[in-house]
Amino acid sequence: MGRSPCCEKAHTNKGAWTKEEDEKLISYIKAHGEGCWRSLPKAAGLLRCGKSCRLRWINYLRPDLKRGNFTAEEDELIIELHGLLGNKWSLIAGRLPGRTDNEIKNYWNTHIKRKLLGRGLDPQTHRPITALKQEERSMAQDSSGDSSSRDGDGGLDLNLDLSISLPRHSSPEQSSPPPAATASTSTMRALCLCCHLGFQSSETCSCRHIPRPLGFGFIWPLEEGQRIA
Repeated sequence: MGRSPCCEKAHTNKGAWTKEEDEKLISYIKAHGEGCWRSLPKAAGLLRCGKSCRLRWINYLRPDLKRGNFTAEEDELIIELHGLLGNKWSLIAGRLPGRTDNEIKNYWNTHIKRKLLGRGLDPQTHRPITALKQEERSMAQDSSGDSSSRDGDGGLDLNLDLSISLPRHSSPEQSSPPPAATASTSTMRALCLCCHLGFQSSETCSCRHIPRPLGFGFIWPLEEGQRIA
């Protein structure tokens, strides 16, 4: 476990610093240096935590702090450094003597962002906003084109147009059975649909005069004028 923060100690002042507290902190650091911020409040006679003393000194009381508004040169330097370093405010503050990281960050969010937008630049990428919008449109079009091409290439063209028809039988003159086939097999292959259904009244029936084998299970065809006995 890490050590507990020093501001959890009891009987410490919180809120705005008074003028007497600022003078005690300045006097102690001038005489002894910054040293350990955790033990500094007790040595300086302050009822403050070490973190509060450090922030008060760095952001408000140290003598090299630059007061007043940012200059135009500082604005351009911050923009240039932000384009290289991003939101690393402590590194940017190291290039601007007398300015703190917290001060630069607040100034960026309240002033420089609006200045870049007024120039038509994106505050994060420092690139023209119109160019970024065009790139986003082209990327969206490319992605949609890729998806449509994948759908066209990857789809399967299935032909489900199926039809059912009766088997086609050829006439005895058009087809001849193989030599090895028996007479009964050739006779069964030559039977047409009317024979299967038990009708043989048509003169064009191809199997009208073909004898049927016994036990075939169909009605024998009758000659004209013949009656069933």
